[in-house]
Amino acid sequence: MPEASNPSLDEEQSLIAHITDLRKSIIRSVVFFLVCFIIFLVAINYVIPLLTNENKLVMLGPLDVVRFYTGIAGSLSLGFSAPFIGYQIWKFVKPALTPQESKTALSFIPSIFLSFLAGIAFGFFIIFPTCYGFLMNIGTNNFDMMITAKEYFSFMLMTSIPLGFLFEVPLLLMFLTAVGVVTPKKLAEIRKYGYLMMAIVSALITPPDVISQIIVLGPLIGLYELGLILSKVMYKRKLRQEESPSETIS
Repeated sequence: MPEASNPSLDEEQSLIAHITDLRKSIIRSVVFFLVCFIIFLVAINYVIPLLTNENKLVMLGPLDVVRFYTGIAGSLSLGFSAPFIGYQIWKFVKPALTPQESKTALSFIPSIFLSFLAGIAFGFFIIFPTCYGFLMNIGTNNFDMMITAKEYFSFMLMTSIPLGFLFEVPLLLMFLTAVGVVTPKKLAEIRKYGYLMMAIVSALITPPDVISQIIVLGPLIGLYELGLILSKVMYKRKLRQEESPSETIS
């Protein structure tokens, strides 16, 4: 006579298995990040000229050099580790997803990473030089400007990293539609709140002049509208996939 399974024992074993999988994912992600960090730290002398763009920067102390180098290496490492970390997250949550949701989530990881890079590029090559030049011109009218490397790098991150995340909005809305979290109708209803949030972001990362804010706000609104269009496309595709099995059965 077969022994009856113990539900509490099965749940405990399942919990231990999940914790083990989570631990492995975290260790892999940390190791990958550290490898990227070491690579960027070794190549820092090639990276610095690309970021400073021949601007004259100063250091206020010897430890500032270490903080500056590790800050740059850490930021770049985190960005390049994002796809691998996303893949590890997908592997961990995969058992809780349906096959279709799992396939959809995996297919979005590369696209979201490329969107993040596009946003950073837009911030670094367009927004950052515009804002930095504007503020420097204001300052040089009355002062001798001496910019520390720390302030320069912090301002660069402030004007580029947020745009990297905002450029992911269209694909994120498309993904949330694919898994049934939102619908195009719902996104259209909250459009005004999306515009308000993007106006706040553009005001925070640009100088207090209308031209710079419009330069940033225009693409951000376009990103939301693109996300709404992609959401509609994904919603129609999802409806067709749901109707196909029923047509086959009938």
